[in-house]
Parts: sequence; C-alpha cells; structure tokens
Amino acid sequence: MKSIFLTVLCILNLTFMNTTQSQETKKATSFLIHVTTGQDNPTKAALSFLVAKTALEEGHTVNLFLAGDAVLLLKDDILNAVTGIGTGKLSDHYKVIVEKGGKFYLSGNSSKARNLTEADLTGKPASFALPNVLVKLATEADKVITY
Repeated sequence: MKSIFLTVLCILNLTFMNTTQSQETKKATSFLIHVTTGQDNPTKAALSFLVAKTALEEGHTVNLFLAGDAVLLLKDDILNAVTGIGTGKLSDHYKVIVEKGGKFYLSGNSSKARNLTEADLTGKPASFALPNVLVKLATEADKVITY
C-alpha cells in the first residue's frame, strides 16, 4: 500500500512539473527583427518576413525595424516583386504580419536617402523612426534577430 501511495505521489509530481513546463514554454515572447537586407538578396529579405510571420502565428509579438536598403521592401512594387528561393513571397508574409498585428519601423535617415515618403507608407502599419527607437525596441524585446 505504501509503495502504491509513493508511486501515485511521484506520478502527480511529474504531471505537475510537466504542466508547469508546458505553461512556461507557451509564454509569449517579444521579438525585434532588424532587417538591413534589401531586394538585392530576395531570399534573405523574404526570410526575415517569414520568421516574423511565423513568430506572430505562434502567438508572439513582433516589431520589424528596417534600415539601409531594407526600407525599400515596403514600396508596393518591390513588396510585390520579391520572392526568395525557399523562403516564399515577401507580399504573402507581409499580409500575415499585418493581419497578426506586426509593426514596422523604418529608419528615417535610410528612407530619406532613398526617397521613401509618407505616401509609400499609406495604409501600412509603419512609421519612420530614428536610431533611438531601434535602441528602445531592442532593449524592450525578449529576442532580437538580425537579417
């Protein structure tokens, strides 16, 4: 009888530990994805959006900070043209990112140097930002990924 009691106690303890671990692994993580890769490397550019999309689909929060040539990825013609080898269409990933609440921040200096304007961002969850915003987003994120 004592051994049965101990066995049941061990099983309950293991069940509790597994439940606690499952709840911990389901905790939402905040991601910052810093993208500097532009249309010249469509596979890597699409991969950055694919990873963002995947994190959002798994219930995490995602901010994307685009700098350098990456700011041009939100221009409609480029957004619709970029397809990575094995990483899919940028526009498909973008649609899911928007639907799931992802936000885009574009380097103001990079955008200005590439003639990107407010008109290019109309209707998009995107805004121009300075480096201090990148630093703030990085310090607030649980995980930072760079492409």
